[in-house]
Amino acid sequence: MSQAGELWTRCTKSLREQVSETTWQLWLSGIEPVDYADGVFILSVPNPIIHERVETRYLPMIEDTLANEVGAPVRGRLELHEPEEPESAEPEFEEFLGVPAPVETPGPAVATTQNGAGGRETQAVQLDPKFVFETFVAASSNRLAHAAAQAVAETPGRSYNPLFIYGDSGLGKTHLLHAIGNYVSENFNRRKILYVTTETFMNDFVDSLRTSTTLAFKRRYRECDILLIDDVQFMENKEGLQEEFFHTYNDLKGASKQMVLTSDRPPKSIESLEDRLRSRFLSGLITEISPPDLETRLAILRSKSESEHQEVPHDVLEFIATHVKNNIRELEGALTRISAFAKLNKETISLADAERVLSDIVLAGEPRRITPQMILEATAVSYGFSIEAICGPSRTRPLVTARQVAMYLVRNLTDYSYPAIARVFGNRDHTTVIHAVDKITGQMQQRRQIYEQVTELIQQVRAGT
Repeated sequence: MSQAGELWTRCTKSLREQVSETTWQLWLSGIEPVDYADGVFILSVPNPIIHERVETRYLPMIEDTLANEVGAPVRGRLELHEPEEPESAEPEFEEFLGVPAPVETPGPAVATTQNGAGGRETQAVQLDPKFVFETFVAASSNRLAHAAAQAVAETPGRSYNPLFIYGDSGLGKTHLLHAIGNYVSENFNRRKILYVTTETFMNDFVDSLRTSTTLAFKRRYRECDILLIDDVQFMENKEGLQEEFFHTYNDLKGASKQMVLTSDRPPKSIESLEDRLRSRFLSGLITEISPPDLETRLAILRSKSESEHQEVPHDVLEFIATHVKNNIRELEGALTRISAFAKLNKETISLADAERVLSDIVLAGEPRRITPQMILEATAVSYGFSIEAICGPSRTRPLVTARQVAMYLVRNLTDYSYPAIARVFGNRDHTTVIHAVDKITGQMQQRRQIYEQVTELIQQVRAGT
């Protein structure tokens, strides 16, 4: 290794400790040492965006770190070394010159698009066909959000742009995003729909900076007709990400493209959100989804039981709706447990069964706040694995089952979103969590062992034993 390489290797640990991990990945991880002589350290950066940001914000810090390492003043100099575009990228430039690209008609789910990086394919979260307007129970707690979402779907880009929907986790924000996407896909099949979580947007952005494929990134996000982004509160404290989204927003808005955003809080309450971005969020329609009242909870339970062709007596639905008040996800989870119990025992659902199966939710006083750590600890003890193993990479069958059960419990007993759960379990892809939740939900109605394990763990976590 050259002198410059050895010096840069020694300095990177100190540099990483001085900035956040996001800053390191976005702006500094792609820097490479070139040469060190006569007190001048030459560094290469992969694209003009990183060159400008490092030079204006981080070069003095880099110079100080290098100086501390060598014991003498060091002057840093940046050189731009952009990698050559691979041949596969030529159609992008042909399109800019006016050569039409092949037209692809998107299907019901968002189409896969290339994001550069050596042909790496990036796929947006697929639209869930179950999440349509017909299955969304509209009530006083969500009527404005529901009506606005329908108006946006019927006339994309013409009204309420952007539409900003906020509310606590588990109240139906993601359902409305999928419903908009599904409606537009069915009725305007030439419109390009892009539905992503903020985490996916950030990962794509970081990847484009690392691989100098920012052009492909911008095309992907700025050439869609409807951009649906979930959980924008995760842009908090991410300056580079906010700056990129600001330009994406302006480009889409200027082209009359529709944007729909969701968050767990209104724009004014998202800390560290740039004022220019906050003002743009506030320029559209801001609408809240509140916890449903008793009648709405009953209607939601009735709709879910009918969609699954499960006959549930009214007194059982009323029992569930009375005791689960603030979270639709938990509400439907309670119904799933009752239905699974009845199917496994091949008997009709009764109120007595419901009271026994759901005894853990009928507790006096305020329920204890459940965290993913509590669930991981209980699951680890129950299955005989360590928490590190459950969150680790191993794919052995018993361990995978324990991991999927834990993911299911975190999804149903906390307000964590799919991306947040994925981070808890070793920074996995959030689609892994979606698969785990769906799989355990199905297995609870087919395998008594899984049903009993999940039920016992829920009772233990709620009781704190």
